[in-house]
Amino acid sequence: MNGGEQLKSALRNINLKRLRAMKLSDIKTLADNASHFHLSAWQWTGVGALCVVAAAVLAWVLWPRPAVPDYPVVEVEAVATDDVSIYGEYVGRIRAQQFVEIRARVEGYLEKMLFDEGTYVEKGQTLFIIDPKLYKAHVESAKARLNKARAQALRAQRDLNRIRPLYEQNAVSQLDLDNAIAAYESANADVVVSEADLTQAEMILGYTTVKSPISGYISERSVDVGTLVGPGGKSLLATVVKSDSVRIDFSMTALDYLRSKARNVNIGHKDTTRKWDPYVTITLADGSEYPYRGLVDFADPQVDSRTGTFSVRAEMANPEHVLLPGQFTRVKMLLDVREDAVVAPTRALEIEKGGAYIYVVRPDSIVERRFVETGPELENATVIERGLGRGEYIVVEGYHKLSHGMKVAPVGDAIKAEQEEMAGGESSDDTEAVAAEADSAAEESETEVEQ
Repeated sequence: MNGGEQLKSALRNINLKRLRAMKLSDIKTLADNASHFHLSAWQWTGVGALCVVAAAVLAWVLWPRPAVPDYPVVEVEAVATDDVSIYGEYVGRIRAQQFVEIRARVEGYLEKMLFDEGTYVEKGQTLFIIDPKLYKAHVESAKARLNKARAQALRAQRDLNRIRPLYEQNAVSQLDLDNAIAAYESANADVVVSEADLTQAEMILGYTTVKSPISGYISERSVDVGTLVGPGGKSLLATVVKSDSVRIDFSMTALDYLRSKARNVNIGHKDTTRKWDPYVTITLADGSEYPYRGLVDFADPQVDSRTGTFSVRAEMANPEHVLLPGQFTRVKMLLDVREDAVVAPTRALEIEKGGAYIYVVRPDSIVERRFVETGPELENATVIERGLGRGEYIVVEGYHKLSHGMKVAPVGDAIKAEQEEMAGGESSDDTEAVAAEADSAAEESETEVEQ
């Protein structure tokens, strides 16, 4: 292959990227080879243009760049707003919704126990039988007295019916009529008293059969069969607990009360004007969180002067009977929901005697040391009451080496997202345009050489 063909091949394959990579010596060698051959004026013009472009590219590549100032690199985040839930943690005690003590109301020896300890009993189910013989005798005696009183009342009525016509005929005196009327009314009163005595005797007899007043789980028996129970003996027989739902009792400080009032949150009262209600969650003994929530339905209207706290109660479902009455647990209560609150990472705050400060990066990359008013702290974030606005950028890493008014080099996901949003697809379009221009220039040069 002679020099002319080499020149044609080189010009055919050349493009802007390869031209940038060529050395000046290579371009000179190519020009020397071309000088031995007779070229047309248009061909020499193309070669000259290529040499000028190559020289410009080399000058641009080798030209020394101005020194870039060494600004401190800091990581920044964009300030955002969110609905923030404020919680409080307390020590609570689980209490059954209903806790009933089964006691003997009459004295006697315990004859029977008709349940299995620790099982579920229904309302009205018979649990114990106390010896009823004595009380049955009282009922029979009351029935006899009632029958006697009724017989005397019937006799008094017959006497009155006999005397009244005679009095109208002036056959008996007024005194006789008055005595008959008094005897009749006294007999009727004795009937009423006897009926009441019978009712009381039957009621006391019914107390010998001890029934469950509610449905729930019954405890073990407190006395054995054959024990004397009742007013002269041990009266507590067992307890029945209804724990399908339980109550959580805990205490809150007066400061918590004042803070809730400042936010117009009345603990223990439902408020239809807000989208949320105070609820509680509890932690089980193994550290796991109980899956059900409880609503606060009561708050004591007065503070205990000894402890400075007031009692709060929440009701919670317990369908699987996982919660046992008497347990102590950790209660987490929703105190407030801050809507559209400004939240900043706690690590970005600089706490000093004068207050809390945070570094804000302005659009010109100048940092500003700004005083902020902080609110509640939530895990790794802090609510900023005043001093920050949505959309501003704050320094979260590297603020220890900064001072007010210093220019920085911000980095972070927020900066990248903003740059990509501003740039859109312009950078990629520019690259494609440059490549297209280079390819078209190479094609034109190849056409001229072939001509």
